[in-house]
Amino acid sequence: MRKLAIVESLGRTVNRVGFKLKKHSPEILVVTGIVGAVASAVMACKATTKLSDITEEAKEKIDDIHADIENGTQTEEDSKKELTVTYAQTAVKIAKLYAPSVILGGLSIGAILTSNNMLRKRNVALAAAYTAIDKSFKEYRGRVVDRFGEELDRELKYNIRKEQVEETVADENGETKTITKEVEVIDPDNIAGYSPYAKFYEDGCIGWTKDPEFNLMFLRRQQDAANDRLRDKGFLFLNEVYDMLGIYRTKIGQQVGWVYDKNNEYKVDFGIYNIHRPENRAFVNGYEKTILLDFNVDGDILDMM
Repeated sequence: MRKLAIVESLGRTVNRVGFKLKKHSPEILVVTGIVGAVASAVMACKATTKLSDITEEAKEKIDDIHADIENGTQTEEDSKKELTVTYAQTAVKIAKLYAPSVILGGLSIGAILTSNNMLRKRNVALAAAYTAIDKSFKEYRGRVVDRFGEELDRELKYNIRKEQVEETVADENGETKTITKEVEVIDPDNIAGYSPYAKFYEDGCIGWTKDPEFNLMFLRRQQDAANDRLRDKGFLFLNEVYDMLGIYRTKIGQQVGWVYDKNNEYKVDFGIYNIHRPENRAFVNGYEKTILLDFNVDGDILDMM
């Protein structure tokens, strides 16, 4: 029983190691390819130091053959045969000299290309999985809208809740009074209403200053510029918008974005004027210098073009 348990444990360990190797095989192949390419270059350099010996030996044989022709000790036909053999032998020696470095270099290039092919297949599979999830989610939201209406869908999407707030207003006679009204807000401690593409526009980003009004003006201008670029190109990746704002690129940002729609000239929206977020209202009104931008991408546009 003990031996059986040891065998089973060993089998599980081997499977885990095999899975990890398979998981990280692209990285392993790239590193192996780079190391192999460097080693191939070093081997080629070392082989070159021995090349002169082969060429000198061949030169001596060729000179002897030409000397025999001039002295008449050998016919021209026999000399041509010896020259052919000498050239062939020299070529074989040079090939053998560089063969190890050439073979290693070829294997290194093959490892790098194999790694790239594996990553490409994984990215295709990831894009397909994202497309399926995105399609399923949109269909689900469509069913929610059909059954319960757009208002409930909006509240669920942005995690909107209603609050009672007091507000002081003046009547026709100039007298002030306090009234209670219901407003829609989003819990600032709950980010469920944000998409995975939301990013902070803050210190360190392009155009950011300590002046909230200037930041708002800059963001509006960049949003207009993004829409102009979308109209000119016909498509726009999220990473391109990140670049315009000085925000680090993401992997998914190279897949999602916008596709031009002639019926919607201002399609790109940074989510600045989302009145349901108190922090957005504070930014627009000049009380906050930073804002969490939430971009309204169309989804994976690689399959839309």
